[in-house]
Amino acid sequence: MIREEMVRRLRERTKPWDMVIIGGGATGVGVAVDAASRGYDIALVEQNDFGKGTSSRSTKLVHGGVRYLEQGDVALVMEALEERGLMRQNAPHLVHDLAFVVPNYEWWEATFYGVGLKLYNLLAGKYGFGPSQVLNREETLERLPAIKTEGLRGGVVYYDGQFDDTRFLLHLAETASEQGATLVNYMGATALNRGPDGFVDSVTAEDRETGEKFHLNAKVVVNATGVFTDTIRRMAEPEAAAMVSPSQGVHIVIDQSFLRSNSAILVPHTSDGRVMFALPWHGHTLVGTTDTPIPEASIEPKPLAEEIEFLLETSAQYLARPPKREDVLSTWAGIRPLVKATGAVNTAALSRSHAIHIDNSGLLTITGGKWTTYRHMAEDCVNHAVTLAKLEDRPCVTKRLNLHGFHQHATKFGSLDFYGSDATDVEAVCQESPEYGMLLHPALPYKAGQVAWAARFEMARTLEDVLSRRLRALTLNARAAIVMAPTAVAILGKELGKSEAWATDQVQSFRDLAKSYLL
Repeated sequence: MIREEMVRRLRERTKPWDMVIIGGGATGVGVAVDAASRGYDIALVEQNDFGKGTSSRSTKLVHGGVRYLEQGDVALVMEALEERGLMRQNAPHLVHDLAFVVPNYEWWEATFYGVGLKLYNLLAGKYGFGPSQVLNREETLERLPAIKTEGLRGGVVYYDGQFDDTRFLLHLAETASEQGATLVNYMGATALNRGPDGFVDSVTAEDRETGEKFHLNAKVVVNATGVFTDTIRRMAEPEAAAMVSPSQGVHIVIDQSFLRSNSAILVPHTSDGRVMFALPWHGHTLVGTTDTPIPEASIEPKPLAEEIEFLLETSAQYLARPPKREDVLSTWAGIRPLVKATGAVNTAALSRSHAIHIDNSGLLTITGGKWTTYRHMAEDCVNHAVTLAKLEDRPCVTKRLNLHGFHQHATKFGSLDFYGSDATDVEAVCQESPEYGMLLHPALPYKAGQVAWAARFEMARTLEDVLSRRLRALTLNARAAIVMAPTAVAILGKELGKSEAWATDQVQSFRDLAKSYLL
């Protein structure tokens, strides 16, 4: 994807788009893939970078949701389990199986969790990732050598999926582009305009890099802005009642030595009513998450002190080596766009199902849901949009649409395996010069040439785009990301033709941001 080409398409378009999508996260880009692959003309605008918000801040799981089964939401679990299987089928270079162990410290836990997880597997049907089984104490310790041993009776193991959320999103965007969609980051929707019939028929957008304005006529406008859903809706209807109840989830990253395993730990019950995970991820240990209601959403949410303490205290109950504040390499917060419900006592009780809403203005909104169900959400949304816009009805094809980079044997590429079939081309860029073949920091596996690749082909426009989302440096180790910033920005500036003053500003902005990822 090349941004200049995408902007040119917007500029030269003279007839209405079939759909204009606002929002470049999992939901919006998923809708773009579905609609474009059916042959519709699609434009998508995102005010920041793809995945800047919620879609880059997940627990990195592709899962049915064990907790939702306990809550009795069997329909959502079955939907998510099927979608989990389709994600692995269509993007094996990005989605892999992961064993989860539920440690048992009480006599009744093995039977209780064993039965529940067998039902979980049964609901998965042909999309199962592996059978669950009850483990004795020795088998549990073999899988989790770093687990606290006092009182340990055994465990239950089951299988779910894991992925890199932002890398998956980037490959979704590449797929949408290959299917003919036009997607532009740093293109903010500034107004929704109504036609003579009173219905929204166009979007005014502004290029945040140049200030150029665009008038995007559309047969239907789709609002897929997640936690900012109501902000967009009120552009057309200022008095629109809120649909979204935002909830914050926080994660911490610590060294892999705290877990020392290729298996994950699932804590089935915590004090806030959620489950908690300790996961191996990109050579580190990821611990999360929380569920904290917040009054309003922000683009860069901050973890609360009590959320950090909750994660540290809960993980200390299960890890033989309790992590301390000084062990945290990075921490971040994400905000869930949960759909409001009458009578819910807290956000943990709100459904993770999605909702589609059509306002009196004709604006179509999709919100809620979860990463794993993005494809089904997109199919549902496009079906509604086709009806609303009176487009020719065409079948959804995404159940068997391989994503960009599809490769059955991606693990042969080592540290570049998450690029899939692009890995050999990325490696070629890294070999263009000795400078591009160097690691950006010894603590992380990222080469300088990957910055050049991100600028040339993945629409990276800022240092944050590169070190937070194209590479996961900021997410994994904020101090290391700060150290590598000057080297990375020099390459990015060279690739984008930017000035030294721009590079200086980028480094300062990134350092300010990275400090919020540190305790």
